[in-house]
Amino acid sequence: MKIIHISDLHVSSPNYQPEWGKKVVNFVNSQNPDLLVITGDLINEGHIHEYEMWEEYFAQFNVDNHIIVPGNHDARNDGWKIFEEKIGPRHPVWENESVVIQGIDSSEPDLDDGNVGRHNYSKIRETMSVKGKVKILMMHHHLIPIPGTGRERQIPADAGDVLEIIRQCGIHMVISGHKHKNWIWNLEGTYFISCGTSTSRRLKGNGYPSLMIYDIENGKLLATNMNLRDNVLTKKLNVTLNLD
Repeated sequence: MKIIHISDLHVSSPNYQPEWGKKVVNFVNSQNPDLLVITGDLINEGHIHEYEMWEEYFAQFNVDNHIIVPGNHDARNDGWKIFEEKIGPRHPVWENESVVIQGIDSSEPDLDDGNVGRHNYSKIRETMSVKGKVKILMMHHHLIPIPGTGRERQIPADAGDVLEIIRQCGIHMVISGHKHKNWIWNLEGTYFISCGTSTSRRLKGNGYPSLMIYDIENGKLLATNMNLRDNVLTKKLNVTLNLD
């Protein structure tokens, strides 16, 4: 199956680049993915008119399946409530015969740093108790620091506890956004994949807007980064996951 991962679009921000936004729509629609995954920061300040801008933008995608979690910008100004009204659950689950995904809202209203929360630990354990499927945890915040993104202040407060749950559950992939930079860590067989911003000019150094493509088949993962500025595809991972 093919999954496309986009993040940190900030469609209501002055830093949003409409030409990159159109590139994202055109690329996703041309690929006809089985699932579109969005790891938060759809908008900028959490206001209802911004969510209406998001609805107008998202309507351009021609995808049958999608799963979305909020980011810290979406949760601002009680925006997390509007997220639930207009988009759906903040802790969504998506599953088919080969993949199971647990989404978690790692945001804290009006704070940029995150927290998964003890109340969500049992949810993760239950969803990730399946065997024989690729197990993916998605959230906005990264759990491990990312090089070249400045002094680290915004890892979820309970990252250590969540990392231990990930290890215990044998989760294969943890996908996130937040830092506007693509990066991959491999920690004890779990791939922590950070998607860069897909449409904002708030980039790190000489960075570029990007998205990730995950081709998953029979326990094999091919992860490819798409540079949306230069239209360059780069293979990042080609691995076999342990589904036992």
